[in-house]
Amino acid sequence: MRKSYLTQNSKLKTFKTMHIQRKIRIVLKRYLLGESIMILLVLLYAPLMVHWYDGWLNKNIGIEHEYFSHGLIGLPYAAYIAWINLNNWRKLPNSPHPLGGVLLVLATLFYLSRLSDLVNLSLPVMLGSICLCLKGIPGLKLQGIPLLFVLLASPNHIPYLIEPYALPLQHFIAETSGLILIKVGLNVRVEAIYLYVNDRIVEVAPHCAGLKMLFTSLYVSLILLDWTGVWCSHKRSILFLASTSIISISSNILRNTLLTYFHGTQKEGLFTWLHAGWGGDLYSAGILGLLVLLLQGMEKYFPSQSGN
Repeated sequence: MRKSYLTQNSKLKTFKTMHIQRKIRIVLKRYLLGESIMILLVLLYAPLMVHWYDGWLNKNIGIEHEYFSHGLIGLPYAAYIAWINLNNWRKLPNSPHPLGGVLLVLATLFYLSRLSDLVNLSLPVMLGSICLCLKGIPGLKLQGIPLLFVLLASPNHIPYLIEPYALPLQHFIAETSGLILIKVGLNVRVEAIYLYVNDRIVEVAPHCAGLKMLFTSLYVSLILLDWTGVWCSHKRSILFLASTSIISISSNILRNTLLTYFHGTQKEGLFTWLHAGWGGDLYSAGILGLLVLLLQGMEKYFPSQSGN
């Protein structure tokens, strides 16, 4: 009897030990895999992030890359949303999707290409591949919003390709600014995208035509729509994005009018302050502040039926 009891007790201890070991393996598999992936991403992309932020903050990056300076707030916001989704992410079953492997290979090739655009775009592709490899389509859908913000903040030369099509906008801004300055009493002549004031010339270049501010305004609008949940209403979202575009273009007309006035009246200090100094940053921050007020106004006068 004693021998049988000892044998049974030994089996029970062995079972408990195996059960504990199994739990440890599950925990290690769940958390160490995630931490390993995080460490690998940091090692691969931390230098790239430093390069982006240094260029955006110190304005020593290519002018096309400056179009994506909204990543200064967009990337931290994307990381925050991904963190918020962490608990739901862990609840998803492990269901790898074959497309994840394809995107992983593509992201690797992009990263190793040494072409700036492809290296930059490898980040959202890599993150998308990780979602598909670990959690499949449900994981990709769960992290879809953060991935979208990372993609839209990854510098590339698409704005450079769009610039030739901005000529009508440049011409419209030049004509409108010229008309305003004539009403003020200045002797202004407008030729295409050039304004002449007192034998001094101002060009409404694509960058000065507000493309960067338009991209930034729309990007911040998407963040506000996601943050407030207004994106659930398609009509209100479209109205807000359309209003954002109008505000961005109107504010840029005013900015170019002021720049032309300062340059034409030889107020070079004010011209430099608004064009290349912190005055331009202050002006842009004011426009983004208007977007917040606009959305609050929409929430007040056009409340959602769900009561959010």
